[in-house]
Amino acid sequence: MASKSILNKKSLDFLESYLNNAAPTGYEWDGQKLWMDYLKPYVDEFITDTYGTAVAVINPEAKYKVVIEGHADEISWYVNYIADNGLIYVIRNGGSDHQIAPSKIVNVHTKNGIVKGVFGWPAIHTRNKAKEEAPKPGNIFIDIGAKDKEEVEKMGVHVGCVITYPDTFHILNDDKFVCRAIDNRAGGFMIAEVARLLHENKKKLPFGLYITNSVQEEIGLRGAQMIAERIKPDVAIVTDVTHDTTTPMIDMKKQGHAEIGKGPVVAYAPAVQQKLRDRITETAEKKEIPFQRAALSRATGTDTDAFAYSGSGVASALISLPLRYMHTTVEMVHREDVENVIKLIYETLLTIEDGETFSYFE
Repeated sequence: MASKSILNKKSLDFLESYLNNAAPTGYEWDGQKLWMDYLKPYVDEFITDTYGTAVAVINPEAKYKVVIEGHADEISWYVNYIADNGLIYVIRNGGSDHQIAPSKIVNVHTKNGIVKGVFGWPAIHTRNKAKEEAPKPGNIFIDIGAKDKEEVEKMGVHVGCVITYPDTFHILNDDKFVCRAIDNRAGGFMIAEVARLLHENKKKLPFGLYITNSVQEEIGLRGAQMIAERIKPDVAIVTDVTHDTTTPMIDMKKQGHAEIGKGPVVAYAPAVQQKLRDRITETAEKKEIPFQRAALSRATGTDTDAFAYSGSGVASALISLPLRYMHTTVEMVHREDVENVIKLIYETLLTIEDGETFSYFE
């Protein structure tokens, strides 16, 4: 399995359509519908909740429950203020990067559909080179071509409309996947591929598998907090992205060393249950799946924290996909890393026994 590609044309077509679809925090449902449609042949049932988290379940009758999880939402902007001259000022919905905004095309989502706009910026000829002002949340603005505030409102744009970038999926040099929102719809894609492999390889798990695509991670792990309380799992294996730290202007002494193309990144952190993590690394070694390690100090900053500290505590671990240029419109991952995250989750699941506690005291 380690040397054979596991992504087929149907997989890649789904990945492209899933990434191209807009699913900003709080508005994830269209992407969730795409995700559930893809998974339908491979699972027994679905669970959804009030805020849009979707869970595909295999063997729902089982008492012992294992979660594999990614999050569905992408960063975006909100319309915050409409000036009399028709220019629009914004606030973040998640960790949107203000420095990449100038000259970007945007989609403003309204009840009447998409209104196109651009993040404007003063021309280089007009700026004071001695006191050049950098882009920041207070000075970036969107121009939708309206002459005044009244025309903006007639176009259906109002305070609270969500704004996304339209940048779409493409492949660089045959094996680099590039798009906005790879953080973390790549996670939803990878856990869906685990379900597909289990189905196609006719693997019967001795426990219930809850393939969970959580919402609202980008604003504080909120979807994972809610669904963890509902599922009450015994084990959770979370996948998210992490930084490739080999590109310029990143201090590896502070950020650690991770690199695209070198394999999944296994996290070391208080929220990561050590026996479960050791099972993952031992599985990787046994199956010859390349992997890297990362130390994450007090918190992982991912949905792992929400699952680990839910209820009476859940044995949780984090397998991350190394990514370049996080929270930009050109997020980049390596195809082999995507495949190896899928393989590592898949192979680890096959080692888990019904009722296994991962207790330190057994």
